[in-house]
Amino acid sequence: MRRRIYISGCGGMLGEAFHKLFNDHYELKCSDIDVNEPWLTYCDIRDFKEYEEDVRTFAPDYLFHLGALTDLEYCELHPDETYLTNTISVENAVFIANKLGIPVIFISTAGIFANTKEVYDDWDIPDPLGHYARSKYAAEIFVRENAKCFLICRPGWMMGGGPIKDKKFVNKIVKQIKTGQKELFVVNDKFGTPTYTYDLVRNVELLIDRGLWGLYNTVCQGETTRIEVAKEIISLIGSEEDIKITEVPSEYFKETYFVIRPRSERLINRKLTLRGVNVMRHWKIALKEYIQQYYTAWLE
Repeated sequence: MRRRIYISGCGGMLGEAFHKLFNDHYELKCSDIDVNEPWLTYCDIRDFKEYEEDVRTFAPDYLFHLGALTDLEYCELHPDETYLTNTISVENAVFIANKLGIPVIFISTAGIFANTKEVYDDWDIPDPLGHYARSKYAAEIFVRENAKCFLICRPGWMMGGGPIKDKKFVNKIVKQIKTGQKELFVVNDKFGTPTYTYDLVRNVELLIDRGLWGLYNTVCQGETTRIEVAKEIISLIGSEEDIKITEVPSEYFKETYFVIRPRSERLINRKLTLRGVNVMRHWKIALKEYIQQYYTAWLE
């Protein structure tokens, strides 16, 4: 009998990867408030009774909680909605999972680290900036202190989902290229580690199969910068001679991106590596696969 997984907040870039890679081997029920796929059903994870009834009716072996607000500017302007969505809904998931006696899987973020170090491992103490980071870290703490069985994954700069679902850096760069921009302005003072959604999903599957519960950094290998990622995208698309990259400080985009971001969100998967279960590839390999699968034909 196939194991059953309830995946809430599954309508985004990470949910797309979970559905695609898990659908053939698990029995899934995927929900979101944005029903943008035929395999999604509606559920508001902020409503405890609605969330609990939907999960209990499906009777899963695991509860994956993916839903979150991730736009930092929106979160800063709407703190109550942010904590309701990013923190209270996670508490809901923990209560439900504990009642059913099943593990809860929660996706945190590298954004909970600020400016105290250049690189962070799994045991470094977060120091979140802003409502987005604070809400995610508060949720992480609640899961660690209250869930009977849990897996917390901390991804870095997310990439995945393609032109429709990717709302992050890679898609923003590729869309500018598609619209014919010949000069790209990219910040030169932000440091991080990308995480390809498919790599994250594969590592989650390995961890739950082996029953290795707990907290894990889950980023692709290789620390990098926004500048280097942008140059790699242009190289993969074959537009090096047509497009100029102009380096700018974060201050250049202060009107659009007014929330302070950490200087460095670089993570290393120390715990995955020590356990011998780190299957996250180098970010350049993952980025190449991502561009080829989702953007090559789209750009033609």
